[in-house]
Amino acid sequence: MLAHTGPVRVLVVDDEPTLAELLAMALRYEGWEVRSAGDGLSAVRVARGFRPDAVVLDVMLPDIDGLEVLRRLRGEAPEVPVLFLTAKDSVEDRIAGLTAGGDDYVTKPFSLEEVVARLRGLMRRAARSELRADSRLVLGDLVMDEDSHEVRRGGELITLTAKEFELLRFLMRNPRRVLSKAQILDRVWNYDFGGQANVVELYVSYLRKKIDAGRAPMIHTLRGAGYVLKPAE
Repeated sequence: MLAHTGPVRVLVVDDEPTLAELLAMALRYEGWEVRSAGDGLSAVRVARGFRPDAVVLDVMLPDIDGLEVLRRLRGEAPEVPVLFLTAKDSVEDRIAGLTAGGDDYVTKPFSLEEVVARLRGLMRRAARSELRADSRLVLGDLVMDEDSHEVRRGGELITLTAKEFELLRFLMRNPRRVLSKAQILDRVWNYDFGGQANVVELYVSYLRKKIDAGRAPMIHTLRGAGYVLKPAE
């Protein structure tokens, strides 16, 4: 994704022209190349030609919403980092965006510095992923290919969302180690999610349904301590 030469490419999608221009100016100041779109369909069209390294995406758009834009973008670029912009400040709305596959979010009103910092963090993670030589993580009969984003258990392909994949990757990199909710929030979401640790419980439950359903469990809860991933007994 970031292997091309030249400046980082960022697509800004927001139907408020003034805000979109302010964001574009701030990102260009970082030396990044920026394209803007004022609605969802335009965003999908621009992305096809621009091939962004990251997307700043407003949830509320005049035609299709940001969640649908994300779905279409990921159909063509499964690993592109997406930072949601939202005027809504409830836990449910945050979780909805992340569950749909968004990598992070900021709530309006926000500082331009915060958006830039979040994007830097997302792209650092993407770059670290590309630099790893060995793309496979293996624990028991669970195998993750970090390059292709394929996960298999007992040879059976398991489909995960982007955030489910990140959570499982963190667990697989720390096998047999008890990981607290705070550690998971910090490493998978890169910040404390406003103290809403229940998002970890939610995503662990998603993973269990896909990884452990009908099989000997690998994901275990240690009450009051956290979660641990270990080979099935």
